[in-house]
Amino acid sequence: MPTVRTNDIETYYERRGSGPALVFVHGAILDHSQWTLQMDALSDKYTTYAYDVRGHGRTGGSNRERYSIELFADDLDAFLTALAIERPILCGLSMGGCIAQVYAAGHPDRIAGLVLADTFTPELLSRSEWLQRSVMLRATVPPVRLLGYERVEKAMVWLQERLSGESVSGDYSNVERLREAGPKMATEEFAKVIRAVAGFHETTLDLSAITTPTLVLYGEHEPPFLRRHVPKLQSELPDATVREVPGAGHASNLDDPEFFTGAMREFLTASVFESTGAVGNEE
Repeated sequence: MPTVRTNDIETYYERRGSGPALVFVHGAILDHSQWTLQMDALSDKYTTYAYDVRGHGRTGGSNRERYSIELFADDLDAFLTALAIERPILCGLSMGGCIAQVYAAGHPDRIAGLVLADTFTPELLSRSEWLQRSVMLRATVPPVRLLGYERVEKAMVWLQERLSGESVSGDYSNVERLREAGPKMATEEFAKVIRAVAGFHETTLDLSAITTPTLVLYGEHEPPFLRRHVPKLQSELPDATVREVPGAGHASNLDDPEFFTGAMREFLTASVFESTGAVGNEE
């Protein structure tokens, strides 16, 4: 079971293939297995890495009283440093996209490219978004202590779909299968992770500092408040390409892996390596 020391934790990761480095960062309350299909497909030309973010999967929790997206980004920096991964392409989805944004803005010269999927910026673009991202997320913690996060998340998905009138979760059974197969998250870790995501609006982030080519992917049926961040990312990132994943919800890499992976491959060939000649180191 490969692990590497990152700050005060042992971080679990998986690696496939050889070539330029792609590092995948999963969404909240999931683990590295969210990226298995992309890792397997892209390892024909790239060295693919996926790791379990602090509090998740086989990395598990820590004694810190609170987490933040900035802490997760610092863990990512320690992960890249420990494995001597130079100038990778980062790919983050949802919370993983938040982590990737913070890292890329703080270390623009240390990455070759960026893929942001189904994610959002720190800015709260409406009152309804404030209610959903800050108030409602934090409000999940007490019922999770009683019922477990699986049942509470199902209720949240149901509520979100009733509010938006769309199937924002895509094929939710994909997420359920990953949860069933992976290690269970401790309730206290759930609380710290959710509070970190809910507090992302307090992060200062300059998108214009992210100078590397960036691919923004979002599901056709993404929750409306998240879709509103796509134009912001497109206008404020200096070199952004935007693609909609047809028929997908909030986990677009699981809902349509063929399209998602194909869009990544096209982006890497046309926008990253052709223009920069960047390469990633192997471990």
